[in-house]
Amino acid sequence: MFGRREPVPFAFLAETDRFRSNVTPPPRPRASFAEMAGRWLLGLTIVAGLVGALILGEPAMSTPSHTPVQQSQASQGH
Repeated sequence: MFGRREPVPFAFLAETDRFRSNVTPPPRPRASFAEMAGRWLLGLTIVAGLVGALILGEPAMSTPSHTPVQQSQASQGH
């Protein structure tokens, strides 16, 4: 039953890897000034947020160089 080899009706799909179109896509429209300003503002906001988080979080990430030694009153008694 499987010995018969019939041509595949969609054999052209196998050739799509080698096919190159001569039709060029239309050029992308240029972004308007408002879109460019919005992109810059969004990027600046993200960078400012990261820098602010780093500045505010830096004291928590650093280890203190001088730690005062606290002694309780009970340990000094004897």
